Parts: sequence; structure tokens; C-alpha cells
Amino acid sequence: MPSARHGQAATCFLIEVDNGDKFLFDVGTGSMANVAALMIPYDMLDKLFLTHLHTDHMGDIDALWAGGWTAGRSKALRVWGPSGSREDMGTKYAMDNFLRFANWDFMTRAALISPIPGRIETTEFDYKGVNQVVYQENGVTIRSIPAVHAGDGPVSYIFEYAGLKVVFGGDTFPNKWFLEHARDADLVLHEAFLGPEDFVKLYNQPPGLAWRACCAFHTSGQAFGKVMSTIEPRHAVAFHFFNEEATRYGLYDNIRETYDGPLSMATDLMVWNITKDAITERMAVITEDAWAVPGTARQPGPERGRKSEYTPFILSGRWDEGAQPAQKRMLDEFAEKYGLQDDDWCK
Repeated sequence: MPSARHGQAATCFLIEVDNGDKFLFDVGTGSMANVAALMIPYDMLDKLFLTHLHTDHMGDIDALWAGGWTAGRSKALRVWGPSGSREDMGTKYAMDNFLRFANWDFMTRAALISPIPGRIETTEFDYKGVNQVVYQENGVTIRSIPAVHAGDGPVSYIFEYAGLKVVFGGDTFPNKWFLEHARDADLVLHEAFLGPEDFVKLYNQPPGLAWRACCAFHTSGQAFGKVMSTIEPRHAVAFHFFNEEATRYGLYDNIRETYDGPLSMATDLMVWNITKDAITERMAVITEDAWAVPGTARQPGPERGRKSEYTPFILSGRWDEGAQPAQKRMLDEFAEKYGLQDDDWCK
């Protein structure tokens, strides 16, 4: 949901396969606090697949980008996403202009640490492609199909690995592409929106907008159930609703009007372990005070000779005569411990 809430982040799902590869699908506002709490090396969180460009699906791109850069990612962040009906509505335009928005952040960090992890490599594909392959490496195949949500551009993803199939709908009204290509799936994640009355009472929306939000460019609980009873996944997951006491039971009842199969009502940090024999729902174990952990590669050092973003005016304000003597012993010991005596700050 676009509005921020302390107890629940916006949309983001992480898929991990048994060879260690990891894939992020959407990175909505607030979601990176949950991802970071898993303490996964950021080098393994370099692949992001966006379903569309609403902020509740890509609003934490800044935290993934800068957080990974400063916490040890050794390479560029890679982003896949759909084109739009115009150039300025596509993923490449969004990522290029995100870097323009964050230019001060990029330029100052690039001068002080390596610029390489601050880059974004964007792969934009045709949103109209039906069951098209957008990624294929190390036994993983990811396909896209068009989705129906708010305008041209959104997609759903089909993830296949080792004979298993996961479908992530993103945001979409029920559509023919999903009904055709999401069949025979092990796990299907599809939005299920609160009913219009909930939006009037709890979300402060006028009735005319409430029914459209629920049932014109999103998917109601009843329609979600009809989709699932039609495609019959091994396990269905409903997401994209505020999951709380006031809402979950009514939405669950709405879904059960049209679907009686295996079902999860998604909440933050819910996990599904998928094998050919069973699908197990559980909750992740996290720490509230996460730190970065080492990855498989070391981040490159600063780019020698890169121009500083300081000017003489700001440098003239440094209080070196007070600060440097105070910290000299600590820094000398640190330099000796890590063999940094030849670094520029030691001279």
C-alpha cells in the first residue's frame, strides 16, 4: 500500500534457490528494513525485478542502492523491469532519473569509496511480451506477462527452477495472460485487496474511489479466489493489504466465497519453503539490530585520482588542529592493525 505504516512494509519478495542465488521482486517503501534484518550479504542482493513503478513497489530503491553500496556490495546493482507506453514511463527512464535525483549522493560517495557499486545496470524489456524470457542464468528462468493495473506497463513474473514454478502477480486486475500462464504453479502470489467498505471506513477514501481501488485496477478478495480456483496452484498467497485484526478476517471470508484451496494471508517476513514434496509456511528469524555481513567478493577501493567534491572553502573550515591530535593514537593503531600506513589519511 502506498501509505507508510510502522508495522508493515510495502511489497517486496525475496526468492532464494538451492545454489544460493537470490532474487528480489519489487522493493516497496519500508521493505529494505526487513531485507536487511535477514543479514544477507549485499553482494547476493544485486538482482531486482520490478513489476511496475508505483512507489509501494519501488520506493525503497534508494535504501537497496545506497545501503548495499556502503555495506559491501562489490558490483553494480542490476535492475530488470518493463518498458512503458512512452519512453518516460519505462524502467530505464525511472532508474536513470533516480540517479539524477541522487546525484549528490552518488558523486560524494564515488569520490570517497568505490564508484563501481553505485552504478545501476538496467535491463528494460517489452511490457507487451507474453511469456517472454527476461532472465536465464544458472538454471533459473524468469518470464514476464502483461498485467492490468492503472495503465500500460505493469507485468507479472513467472520464476522457474529445478522443476518448480513460482508466479508473482505484482499489481493486476484478473487477466487472461495470468489465467493461461500461471497454471501448474507451485506457489502463486497475487494481490487481494480489501473490500470497498474497508477503504471508506479505515483508509479515508470516498466511496467512488473505494470501489475503483478495490475492484477496477486491483483484485478483490472474491476475484482473487476465482483466479485461484481457476488456475489451481499447489499453494496460493494473498498480499497487498494491511494485514491486521480489523481487516484480515473479512478479506479471508471474501476469498473463501470462491476458493477453498491452500492459502496464506501474507504478512511481513513470512516464508515458504518449496519442494516437490511439500510447501511449508513459516516465519523468518531476524535480528532487530542487523549489521552487514561479508559477501563472496571484496569491494573495490577508492578510484585513485578521482576529483574530490570538496572545495577549498569547505576544507578551510576543518578543525584539524583539534580533531587530529585527539584521534591520532586510535587511527595509528588502526592503520598498523590493517596495514594502512601508506593510505593518504595517514600521511
